[in-house]
Amino acid sequence: MLLDMAKKSPLFAGKKKTSNEKILPTWKILIVDDEPDIHSVTKLALSRFKLDDRGLSFVNAYSGEQAKEVLKEHTDIAVAFVDVVMESDHAGLELVRWVRDDLKNKNVRIILRTGQPGQAPEEDVIVNYDINDYKAKAELDSRKLSTSMYSALRSYRDIMEIEAARLTQHKHRQGLEKVIEATSGLFELRTLHRFADGLLNQVAGLLNLQAETLLLTCNSIDAISGHVESSEIEVLAGTGKFENCGSEKIPESIYTLLNRALAEKQCLYVENAFIGYFPTKTSKWINLLYVDGVNELSELDKKLIDIFAINVGVAFENLLLNQEVEDTQSELILRLGDVVESRSKEAANHVKRMAEYSYELAILAGLTEYQADLLKHASPMHDVGKISTPDAVLLKPGKLDDDEWKIMQQHPQIGYQILESSDRPILKAAATISLQHHEKYDGSGYPNGLKGDDIHIYARIVAIADVYDALTHKRCYKEAWALDDVLEEMKRCSGTHFDPHLLALFIDNIDIFERIRLHWQDVPSA
Repeated sequence: MLLDMAKKSPLFAGKKKTSNEKILPTWKILIVDDEPDIHSVTKLALSRFKLDDRGLSFVNAYSGEQAKEVLKEHTDIAVAFVDVVMESDHAGLELVRWVRDDLKNKNVRIILRTGQPGQAPEEDVIVNYDINDYKAKAELDSRKLSTSMYSALRSYRDIMEIEAARLTQHKHRQGLEKVIEATSGLFELRTLHRFADGLLNQVAGLLNLQAETLLLTCNSIDAISGHVESSEIEVLAGTGKFENCGSEKIPESIYTLLNRALAEKQCLYVENAFIGYFPTKTSKWINLLYVDGVNELSELDKKLIDIFAINVGVAFENLLLNQEVEDTQSELILRLGDVVESRSKEAANHVKRMAEYSYELAILAGLTEYQADLLKHASPMHDVGKISTPDAVLLKPGKLDDDEWKIMQQHPQIGYQILESSDRPILKAAATISLQHHEKYDGSGYPNGLKGDDIHIYARIVAIADVYDALTHKRCYKEAWALDDVLEEMKRCSGTHFDPHLLALFIDNIDIFERIRLHWQDVPSA
């Protein structure tokens, strides 16, 4: 009867597909029944069925156990027609309980069918099993079958739309959290180079991709015309084939995309690539990010990148402002150090060498990049207290007498008093270095006789750098020593004058410090 009525159903009368009609994905239907004829009849009855211009595709299972395997493999089953009696009298009911409790699939709509209604009473089944419909096979003509299908599929469609909305909201929240986390990480980077490298890593993490990237910057004045040449763009960082890439090596096709982003003043998603546009409000620079090998980006990804781009602009702007302040402080300190050293007839390059020596030894000693930078900028002030030392003492070519030595020993305390009232990190570090750089590891130094780790590590590092530079260069009271003699003397003072651990690091890496010394050689006076 079901087969005859299916053939007469108006559902069989369908229009022909045109060549331009878009083929939508089908609704996947599972038929679980141990009778092959039931499979055939159900497919025939629903062969012309459509909902939202989507037809049906069928998956077959002939037992409860086989259905379990199918459901594990096909997670997108929309509706399942399940026979109650198959390999056992309650195989269908057991399958329903397994789907809901073990497989945790709450989405698939389950329609139970039975040829023996009395064996599994409808009221008991509806109450005790999470099903969506229960029909006797005898009452399922083609029209009732299609009615049940409409009801079940609409329910499944609505559930999936709600689930998709929930997942989108969850992904959006996760994406925003990733943007906040990525941006906060950038705010912690205090140098332009580390900011550039960090930005590339954060973009890759944000998009969850492995791509070749390029970060560039250009002057906003140059970008006003909407077109910049390679000479007007500076490469800040790159990965993959763009690592260590100069602006002259960038393909013209990439410059075309960069100029388009500058002209449109927005991020672009074109030609399997992403071009990030990161302007700053108050500075003159615009950052451009090129990411190669990007396939399709979702609308959510694009929105997250736009938010990220705004935050990157703020982070970059803050970095430039902080760098400007720190560069100004550092230049003032360096120039003041030059004044002090030139007064004592020592070449100005002494303070430049001291800064570089101190930075490198700090990194070797395990200090952070920030701490090493702070030491680098503060170390030129180590002898600022000499500004009050009389020329007769400071410039005396011979050995100082006791009274003169007492005057000379006052310069650490004077330097400290000049700097100690500042709240600026660089000047506070400089105050500590000025006060303690003549302390000795065994407690025999001045002005306070500090010993061991009571001496700040900045001062212990500067002490090594200062003696090394003094011994390897000519002074008014001595000639320059040979390197072997310098190292021998410094080794002799390990544990007495110098921190033995820091001195060992210095000597083991002497090539680094020799390169600095040779690069910043003193210029002979006329």
